[in-house]
Amino acid sequence: MRIKANGITLSVLEQGASSSTANRPALIFLHYFGGSSRTWTEVISRLSADYHCLAPDLRGFGESDSPTNGYAVKDYADDVAGLIAAANVENYVLVGHSMGGKIALILAARRPSNLHSLVLIATSPPTPEPIPDDERIRLLYAYGDRRATEETISKIVARPLSAAMFERTVGDCLRSSSAAWQAWLERGSREDISAEMERINVPVTVAAGGMDKSITEELLRREVMQRIAGARLTVLPDAGHLLPLESPAETADLINRHCQ
Repeated sequence: MRIKANGITLSVLEQGASSSTANRPALIFLHYFGGSSRTWTEVISRLSADYHCLAPDLRGFGESDSPTNGYAVKDYADDVAGLIAAANVENYVLVGHSMGGKIALILAARRPSNLHSLVLIATSPPTPEPIPDDERIRLLYAYGDRRATEETISKIVARPLSAAMFERTVGDCLRSSSAAWQAWLERGSREDISAEMERINVPVTVAAGGMDKSITEELLRREVMQRIAGARLTVLPDAGHLLPLESPAETADLINRHCQ
């Protein structure tokens, strides 16, 4: 479906809206940099019988609008808040992966009254993400390059994706807008929102891939766990950075256990 939010139109994957899910919190899934709502397909298929699931293509990604500006973390949070209001969701869990986790963090720091809790999966930290300068430059120049995209995805997973999933993941990355791509690498990933973390007052589960070389367990312990009171960490030992794609069953189980 398509929803107007914060002055743009978002493409949103929706599943599981029924009377059987009415008494559970809705799940709002926020994808990683270069992903889309399709990142969550295998996770949502395991949860939609019990939860109302909403997964937007974030601005500049997937089939959502791609304005020329408005790509700060707060802008993404405004988009998600607008989506939640437009969809009349009254009780929800934010499930954020990588970039989506940082968006979830700043939204949670606003203390929305209907936020149930957070699940942060290999989340970008609230402090500037420690991307080496040469890697940041490589990623900037890799925009729209299929071969470079394939190499990047192969490098950040620990478990090979199926051919169909790999092609879908590459396709999502290639259809990212240039404005969104450049903005995250040059600004969004460098934003420091750590001063806001003490305001988070809901339960938080953090998931790490034990073989993630991009967002390591050590980084999450230092930059996330120490800044959010009561946060709990789960490590999926054989997973890399793309947990929803590499380990969808384990990711879905983690989300379900968090919501119990």
